[in-house]
Amino acid sequence: MIRTIKPVDAAHIAGIYNYYVVNSIVTFEFEPVSVDEMAKRIDTICKRYPYLVYEEEGIVLGYAYATQWKARQAYQHSVESSVYLHHEAIGKGVGSKLYTKLLDELKAMSIHAVIGGISLPNDASVALHEKFGFEKIGQLKQVGRKFNRWIDVGYWELIISK
Repeated sequence: MIRTIKPVDAAHIAGIYNYYVVNSIVTFEFEPVSVDEMAKRIDTICKRYPYLVYEEEGIVLGYAYATQWKARQAYQHSVESSVYLHHEAIGKGVGSKLYTKLLDELKAMSIHAVIGGISLPNDASVALHEKFGFEKIGQLKQVGRKFNRWIDVGYWELIISK
């Protein structure tokens, strides 16, 4: 089931996210995020953009949300999207279900462009974005450093309105 996030979900979201903080280059954060901090982040995003969770039998297996792309007013119709899955839910279609619903909600909000930033390499995320028609629009070389190595970030974009 996909639903709008609730405040009580913050612990599940922090758990999913912190797995990537500690074990991957998917996020450039170094320290796990507390449940309270995650709750604040969720609250800030929900004031303006959709934040969805995928739940099975009461367990949150993934989440997706959109945030403001940039602060300048002319960017108001563009967002950055994020999808995170419980590491055991990867490859089971959860990300696709979340992205389908997220993109539908963004279209209803008259969002024009959706941008996905992906730290590279990340074949699963690239495949998910390209499945939905996102096109790679650029790559910044060696802009992040984690686990004693330089990391590139690629950007994919999807125009969802005419």
